[in-house]
Amino acid sequence: MLTADRTPGAHLPTPSAHVPAHAAVAALAADDRAATDDRRSLSAPLTEALTAAGFPRHFVPVEHGGAAGTFGGLLDSVAGVGEACASTAWVAALYAAHGRLAAYLPRAGRDDLWRSGPDVRIAASVVPPRGEAVAEPDGWRLTGSWGLASGVDHADWVLLASRTPGEGEAGHRIFAVPRERVTVTDTWHSVGLRGTGSNSVAVTDEFVPAHRTFTLADLGRVRPDVARCHRVPYAMVAALMFAAPALGSAQGALRDWRTRMTDKVGADGRPAIAGAAARQLMARGSAQIHSAELLLRQAAREADHADVTPLSVASNRRDAALAVELCSGAVDSLWRAMGASGLAEGDPVQRRWHDIAAVASHAAVRFEPAAEAYMSALLASEGAA
Repeated sequence: MLTADRTPGAHLPTPSAHVPAHAAVAALAADDRAATDDRRSLSAPLTEALTAAGFPRHFVPVEHGGAAGTFGGLLDSVAGVGEACASTAWVAALYAAHGRLAAYLPRAGRDDLWRSGPDVRIAASVVPPRGEAVAEPDGWRLTGSWGLASGVDHADWVLLASRTPGEGEAGHRIFAVPRERVTVTDTWHSVGLRGTGSNSVAVTDEFVPAHRTFTLADLGRVRPDVARCHRVPYAMVAALMFAAPALGSAQGALRDWRTRMTDKVGADGRPAIAGAAARQLMARGSAQIHSAELLLRQAAREADHADVTPLSVASNRRDAALAVELCSGAVDSLWRAMGASGLAEGDPVQRRWHDIAAVASHAAVRFEPAAEAYMSALLASEGAA
């Protein structure tokens, strides 16, 4: 990932050529993770650190100064941060993902967002569409309230979705609104991903010019004249980006569990990790998490290089959803094996368990609809053959 030059973060350490840019974010997130949970939002310095690491600019088009980066690169960076803090990784992934969404705006709209540079933090609440959008000359008048706008406390812009009467199937439209025009309500009180600041937002009678909007249908179109990261349809990569924080958090949970079980002394006076049950559990958990990593790496390679077909899109969605299931199952087993000690407030494995459960609850990574989409695409492809 690129190191950004956003002025407010100039005091932050710049990674050397031998240290990944996300390492500085991970170190700061690890130090701040208890406060992040208590605050229910990232701190300003931590947000500046992930901006300096290049997350918001990762998918911004090159013509706007961005990296137009790869999905493999984002997976590595987000998972690396997720080993320290899933909430920070979640916000980092979504700032990158929302920059990719904003790239679907018409040129004039993109110029509005990135006129001063690519390091613009964008929050979003686009599924399901809410509110009311009324057509006016040269734009729309938007009113409504939306939930779960992760990272909105430190955002510069917000993407909001509403149905637009009279536009038929294309009538799920996404609007880019400056953050200062949005009212934020503190509604995020969760047991997992506590630090994401996924609060509710509202706008009242806000005029959005036509060049700052696009339709949901646009996200499904393959565009041959843009960078690779903007040619793949949203459905091919959405689950992958949501799954990346779960992978990192599961890897961190395995490390934390091993530390806890090494320190814990059993009835025989030996470290708990020496017991046969613990050894079997760690072997199985590490294999599940490694399998999840392989699935996500393959999905990232497909997104970065493979031909885009209905089957490849559905396969990526299937693999990302299964990867989250594997991570969730592994960490659930590890946490339950800790017994009463895992119930202590602040236990690191318990924290990971809550965070991964929160990721797994997201509609984008649920396996059942992903499996149905995969089977439909598979049978259709065989029928075509």
